[in-house]
Amino acid sequence: MVQLGLRENAAQFALLVAITAFVGAMVGLERSTLPLVGRDDFGLSSNVAVLSFIVAFGLSKAITNLAAGALVERVGRRRLLILGWLLALPVPLLIALAPSWAFIVAANVALGLNQGLTWSMAVVMKIDLVGPRRRGLALGLNEAAGYLGVAVAATASGLLAAEFAARDVLVVAGFVVALTALALSFFFARDTSRHVALEQAAHTPRHDGRPPALHDAFADATYRVPALRSCSQAGLANNLNDGVAWGVVPLFLAANGASVSAIGLVAGLYPAVWGIAQIGTGAWSDRAGRKPLIVGGMLLQAVALAVLAVSHGDVLVAAVAAVMLGAGTALVYPTLIAAISDHVTPIARAPTIGVYRFWRDMGYVAGGLIAGVAADLISFAGAIGVVAVLTGLSGLWVAVDLPASRSGAGR
Repeated sequence: MVQLGLRENAAQFALLVAITAFVGAMVGLERSTLPLVGRDDFGLSSNVAVLSFIVAFGLSKAITNLAAGALVERVGRRRLLILGWLLALPVPLLIALAPSWAFIVAANVALGLNQGLTWSMAVVMKIDLVGPRRRGLALGLNEAAGYLGVAVAATASGLLAAEFAARDVLVVAGFVVALTALALSFFFARDTSRHVALEQAAHTPRHDGRPPALHDAFADATYRVPALRSCSQAGLANNLNDGVAWGVVPLFLAANGASVSAIGLVAGLYPAVWGIAQIGTGAWSDRAGRKPLIVGGMLLQAVALAVLAVSHGDVLVAAVAAVMLGAGTALVYPTLIAAISDHVTPIARAPTIGVYRFWRDMGYVAGGLIAGVAADLISFAGAIGVVAVLTGLSGLWVAVDLPASRSGAGR
């Protein structure tokens, strides 16, 4: 019998949480090492060139999010999840065989495809299972698992890279993560389309029981609906500063004399705080409402980046800034998807979240380009400062544009 609820679907929910941790680990392996590989192994001197892998990753993931949202009702959630893990298998192979930086960029195109499909499906399937009343908690647990996976992988790869070749660490760990998650998805994951149908039956159908056309969902989430557009731009700004934390911060610390293990610690601390705190912030948004957490989180991120920009690369100050950035992101990340879900019907959820995730992950593209150009023209600190200002302005946009509401349960 199909039922909605966290307790009623505990086994499948726990499995999807574990799979999300593997999704995070796949990208976390690159966090502390890949920018240094570009500089040291391939001799790249341009920061735009070094950060090109983030641009490729972000563009690939953003487009895949959009496609996944449009295809989910026709192809099925489970099938797209499995396809995403199949697309992860070339990533470590391309990194292992790379004779040039172009192969690393190609590997990150494949990684973007993997992340766009697997994380999108894991998010949507968890929302499907729990229904509206525990949505914030479900998303908090989802994002916590994913970014704890990022944190553990980033810290471990940084520590191992101090003893072994960074590329060898990425290759071996990448194969282990991808193959394990593929097996879990293929043998144990179950599709959640019947849960969607059950929840939709309780709603007045906005789209006559059919998901909206992609162009309608795109218009709604991009500019037409204030609640959706404010979340989309905030998601873009969030991943813009996450791209800077991924690509610029390791180079910034290394330029100021930090060791690879110290860089790995800072690179892991930020997503660790982000991941752990989301367990509470998602549930908190169910009670306090989405808007206060999003606005406060964006402004806290801006302050953290400003502190980092004036730190002169001091590892202790960078660690404090990483904690602040992680806390700010924890307030924002699960709450934005919950806010999106609050303002659409169940049948429209997957395509609308797909559009939101498209704009959110375009933040990696913007972050790689803006930070790379700013770092070349000004400095690493200047690039971080520019992104701090943009993040603060995004928080103010949400304060003006997002309607105040409590949660999907209270509507």
